[in-house]
Amino acid sequence: MKKTDISSFIYDIAQTVLGATILSFAVALFLLPNELSSGGFSGIATIIYYLFKVPVGTTIIVLNIPLFIFATFKIGKRFLVKSLVGTVTLSLVIDFLNKFRPLTNDKILACVYGGILTGIGTALILRAHSSTGGSDLAGLIIKEYKPMARIGNLITIIDFTIVGLNVIFLRKIEIGLYSAITIYLMGKVIDILFEGIYFTKLVFIISNKSEKIAELIKNKVKRGVTGIYGKGMYVGNNKLILMCAIRRNDLAELKKIIKENDPQAFLIITNSREVLGTGFKIEKS
Repeated sequence: MKKTDISSFIYDIAQTVLGATILSFAVALFLLPNELSSGGFSGIATIIYYLFKVPVGTTIIVLNIPLFIFATFKIGKRFLVKSLVGTVTLSLVIDFLNKFRPLTNDKILACVYGGILTGIGTALILRAHSSTGGSDLAGLIIKEYKPMARIGNLITIIDFTIVGLNVIFLRKIEIGLYSAITIYLMGKVIDILFEGIYFTKLVFIISNKSEKIAELIKNKVKRGVTGIYGKGMYVGNNKLILMCAIRRNDLAELKKIIKENDPQAFLIITNSREVLGTGFKIEKS
């Protein structure tokens, strides 16, 4: 690997270890002592822990062995190495922290703070293009065989299935209710940290003053504009439609420009999940 690739790989490993450690705190000091689950293999490990007293970290490693065997043939080696580091870190730190008293025995506080910490840890791991095994790795492997499947849906289905098993085996409906809060908060935190940083708006502008508005957007908002030729089917006129990707804090200025120059302009504003390229997020190779 080149020097820059090695530095990037080491940075990803460090971020994976940090994310797995934060995730371990959430499981060992908030979720596990209160019989709660955020899904994934830690949820299965929780069931086994309360039924057979097998250490959670040990169970996580054992459950991940077949996944890593499949991943060896289907997923890149760098991803596999980072995921191994994340899984081992998660398992060892959970078993170490499990010796300490939980930070709270209040299930509401446990599911809230457990969900937040789980989201932070998971977001760091995802940003490192890594995993800690479990449902996210299982989702990636399934997607290799079923390319049309959406990995987010796969992970959600797996997690809620595991939470359902927690309720069945531990026979406490409250576990499912509290765990649902944990999973919801985890998802929201992941959105904020993993995607929210790059959250953008995609704007379509249909105006009779497209050229002037495009020039003002380039000069004042400092964003590029793309012109797309279209046809208004109601009256049959040809139109120049402007398309512009902007950050949230630029939206007010853009709307002001349009209102001042063409109050009759037709404006469509949508959320853009991710924008890659100059001026926005640059994807790592």
